[in-house]
Amino acid sequence: MNKRLFLPLLLLLIFTTACDDNKTRTPPEPPLVATKEISAIPETVPVLPTEEPDTQVPSALPPEPRSVSFSAEDGQVLQGKFYPASLENAPVIVLMHWYPGDQDEWTEIAFWLQNRGLTGDQNGVPWKDPSWFPSLGLDTSYNVLTFTFRNCEGRCNEPEPDGWLLDARASLEYARTLEGVDPDQVIAIGASIGADGAIDSCAEVLEVDPDACLGALSLSPGNYLGSSYPDMVTALGANDPPRLAWCLFDKNEADSMVCTQASGDNYYQESWSNGNLHGFHLLTPNLDPIPLERIPEFLDHVLGN
Repeated sequence: MNKRLFLPLLLLLIFTTACDDNKTRTPPEPPLVATKEISAIPETVPVLPTEEPDTQVPSALPPEPRSVSFSAEDGQVLQGKFYPASLENAPVIVLMHWYPGDQDEWTEIAFWLQNRGLTGDQNGVPWKDPSWFPSLGLDTSYNVLTFTFRNCEGRCNEPEPDGWLLDARASLEYARTLEGVDPDQVIAIGASIGADGAIDSCAEVLEVDPDACLGALSLSPGNYLGSSYPDMVTALGANDPPRLAWCLFDKNEADSMVCTQASGDNYYQESWSNGNLHGFHLLTPNLDPIPLERIPEFLDHVLGN
């Protein structure tokens, strides 16, 4: 074969073979990769639960009255009853009885001020018959402490003004230690000897502690414990801030005329003239206005409600 023909034929053959190989070769497939199925995106992003703050009001003590005892400065042991309020840290009202009764004179009024649906023995005596008592608000509830003055269990044997003043003062001091009370919101209310006991002891404890007593309401005071009622009103008014003193009395009841001798910006007096009514006898529905209504009004003024 002519050498000049052989070389072109050889080049043609090589080119043809290379084209045939390119027609059958395919690019390698990418390696398989394991994939996870993606779910649909939620419309809302879930919120993780968070711990709720503890805003629960502390539970109150059971409503039933508790028998308590405490001692006066001279060691005399006194018997009392504590009526817990429906909420903790509520004010505490100390109720002081008259001569010749004992703390049981206050039972129904204590339940009324406690305002937790309890009642005691209703024997027809006006201040022991809650059927006519003014209603208090649903959110109103006070701690109440009653006690019996020395030698007055069932009936006072004989007047003991010095000892009774010690007892009254001890009751205010003890009231501040009771469970669930606000120790800086102690209020004194009394009738007859308790009327003087309330204002006298309130003035005395304030000489030691400026937060020991917020004020005193007296039903028929008569200077029975040896101190001057007008002077005690003045003493309460001299505190900073002044402590309120209220006096409720019958104009025909001679001893209670001490209320007319008191004065001051911190003082309020109101009188009736219905037959020489003394102490608890003022707590009747037959008077107009009803003296018992003045008690929650006094408490609202004292507490700034």
